[in-house]
Amino acid sequence: MKLPAIISIILFMAACQPKGTYTQLTNMDTTILTSDSVQLVVKVAGQGVPCIFVHGGPGGGFMSFEKMGGKNLEQCMTMVYYDQRGSGSSQNAADYSLDRMVQDIEELRQAMKLEKVYLLSHSFGGIIAFNYAKKYPAHVYGLVLANSTLHFFNTASIKEQVEYGYRLLGKDTVIQETDSLLQLMAVVRKEMSKQRIGYKFLTDDIQTIVKLDSLDDNFPRTNDFGMAIVAPLLDTLQKVRYPEYSLDYTIQTLLLQLPVLTITGSNDHAIGIHHYEKFRFPQQEVVKIDGGHLLYYEQNAAFVKAVCGFIKARAADQK
Repeated sequence: MKLPAIISIILFMAACQPKGTYTQLTNMDTTILTSDSVQLVVKVAGQGVPCIFVHGGPGGGFMSFEKMGGKNLEQCMTMVYYDQRGSGSSQNAADYSLDRMVQDIEELRQAMKLEKVYLLSHSFGGIIAFNYAKKYPAHVYGLVLANSTLHFFNTASIKEQVEYGYRLLGKDTVIQETDSLLQLMAVVRKEMSKQRIGYKFLTDDIQTIVKLDSLDDNFPRTNDFGMAIVAPLLDTLQKVRYPEYSLDYTIQTLLLQLPVLTITGSNDHAIGIHHYEKFRFPQQEVVKIDGGHLLYYEQNAAFVKAVCGFIKARAADQK
């Protein structure tokens, strides 16, 4: 091959890389110790631009996402999975504030010696990922919000869930302004559980839940973070320690000057099929996929295509 041809190939390959440089991480299972001495479990896998996965719950973990299709993203990115404090296999902690959860991501980025990363969130993880991107935009290539909420326990989504639940139960109901939506939700969920259709908030396929539950059974995990956040919202006798998780962050989306991919499910009644419509990111791309809350498993090919397409397009934009 002639020298000019070789130079052209080298220049082309360089142009396809995202702006700035990133360290190609070694695939590994490891842990990091946070500045307040909490051990977080971390897994690195894949090749390419780094992406930190921010799982949902609260109090979930990364394993179900990885094993139920998320690992297919490793073809276009280096996935940095981690269990949040009080979640999965990571240690419980005394502090579950939003500021602390954001700081954990920052310390993970620093520990991996990464200048910039993508953030991919699922469900409740959207609140944590968005707040990290808002605080540290210089360290973020872009944000992927997969079936993510930016307003936990919001009135519109709970009302939608109650109405959807009643439809499934074959009951007509008119929700009055004086009704407690959380109490109605508790009643609906209890009745749906009796009829063994409670899973339909997440998916239409019971086998998806069977798969999810089997992972939880085989790999015991902590849910201390989830209990700290959710229990006081359901029990009015308990003090709410972390009110910041219930704030409406959709109203701040207009201020985030970063590329954002929003992935929503046409039948996602866990988040609400209209919740994403409140996002006002200036550089937002929305992909709507026919499915529920667990698109990464139910519609894996479409999910991977959307995410990897977004990543590759950003690389092209930065030539």
